[in-house]
Amino acid sequence: MTTTDTGHPELTPLKENLQRVIFGKSESIDVLIVALLAGGSVLIEDVPGVGKTTLAKALARSIDAKYRRIQFTPDLLPADILGSSIYNPVSGDFRFDPGPIFCNILLADEINRASPRTQSALLEAMNESQATIEGQRRPLAQPFMVIATENPIEFHGTYPLPEAQLDRFLVRLAIGYPSAEVEVDILKSHALSEPLDGIDAVFHLDQVRQIQEDVTKVHIDDAVLEYMVEIVHATRQDNRLQLGISTRGSLMLSRAARARAYALHRDFVLPDDVSWVIPHVLPHRILLTPKTQHGGTTAQQIVTEIVGRIKVPV
Repeated sequence: MTTTDTGHPELTPLKENLQRVIFGKSESIDVLIVALLAGGSVLIEDVPGVGKTTLAKALARSIDAKYRRIQFTPDLLPADILGSSIYNPVSGDFRFDPGPIFCNILLADEINRASPRTQSALLEAMNESQATIEGQRRPLAQPFMVIATENPIEFHGTYPLPEAQLDRFLVRLAIGYPSAEVEVDILKSHALSEPLDGIDAVFHLDQVRQIQEDVTKVHIDDAVLEYMVEIVHATRQDNRLQLGISTRGSLMLSRAARARAYALHRDFVLPDDVSWVIPHVLPHRILLTPKTQHGGTTAQQIVTEIVGRIKVPV
């Protein structure tokens, strides 16, 4: 690998594919690619109709992945996600019918509309890439990635995601509305055909697996590791927070920083890589005190403030 910051040429076709369906959202696409390279899951918190489902489909098509979508509803059961055994009266035995979780990219649409019990069916899959069903552990396909969406506006009929669930998402992002100029381009692009129909695979799954393996070999200097740990420990000592960053959060931060460095065609992590991924990796892992919440301070603001007072290594 070279040490330029111009972007990894191997990833250019993937980014171009995603930009064909999501206009004017380069950073959101970069975050999604970092999550894929790091082998992590993504929580997209945004209003309906900004392209969350389209982005997930485009990513799946671009890497020739098996894609499944689950519409989360209050009556959804864990077995609807994981699968179950079905009795065959003719043969007298049970046959396992795998659920939609046995895929490469799972879109969990409006995940906060399902009960906490159903949401928890994803915990083991997101953390260990396996599912324990009726006492039997079943490995998931690799690569495996959950892209979950939730609407931040509606609260009626929704269940807040528990901290343990949030902690398993590598990144959280918001796509947001496009600018007026970009929206004109979107209308033009949809006039004759659906841009998603023109997406072809630019990677095979074995290539993705190899890239994810290469990302784990990206070097992080001890000074950068200490920088990350200092930020994490500062969240644990902040009296505005009930819950600071966990050790899993530290590991997720280092994974994301490695992936960001790889995406920029480097085999070592810079403090800039850490700074870039922090807004997407850390804020959803902290829990504010009620007083802080009522004061109007956000998790993003607290993380930004903490990062600002930690000395950046040279």
